[in-house]
Amino acid sequence: MSEQEKKDTIKEAKILEVLQHPNIIRFKEVYKTKKGQLCIVMDYADGGDLQKKIKEAKDNGMSYLSEDQILNWFTQICLAMKHCHDRKILHRDLKSGNIFLTSSGICKLGDFGIAKVLSNTVEKAVTIVGTPYYLSPEIINNKPYSFKSDLWSLGVLLYEMCALKPPFNGANIHMLAMQIIRGQFPPLPTHFSYELRGLVNKMLNQDPNKRPNIN
Repeated sequence: MSEQEKKDTIKEAKILEVLQHPNIIRFKEVYKTKKGQLCIVMDYADGGDLQKKIKEAKDNGMSYLSEDQILNWFTQICLAMKHCHDRKILHRDLKSGNIFLTSSGICKLGDFGIAKVLSNTVEKAVTIVGTPYYLSPEIINNKPYSFKSDLWSLGVLLYEMCALKPPFNGANIHMLAMQIIRGQFPPLPTHFSYELRGLVNKMLNQDPNKRPNIN
């Protein structure tokens, strides 16, 4: 284990210690193995993750999940994100694979490996990190970004829960980036409520200042 990996592990553990919330994977302890590796012990989510649920729905021939189920998950994720943002923590890698589920239907946000703690609510980050499908336009354009970038990723996630696929796609990273910058994505099916479709559109606004607040 490199020194950088050790630093990253300790950093994630410190962030998790601060975040005590029913919709966030709970930190238990950090320990060092005999080989000198640092390990974080966290809650076990026995229901897999949201990415797996979406894939199962597609594999089973489903066209969409119920709006009630989507809103149930989405509300829980919002509560987790609010808890983070209230503590000036940017997640920076919000995606379906980082939303863990319990067998009782509880959503838990996890993987704070690239999260960043801001010194105040107006500070902006500049490092390009995250998973390509969920990157905000401001990150792709190499502009400073803040909590509204997490809101973009949350909008991508909400769209993915509705359509069972991300709103932006491309044959390569460059084409994906161009789609995100242009803000072009297929509209959601009309069987979803007007309010839900409108919320997705607001969250995927190119202008960060026009995206909703989580508070």
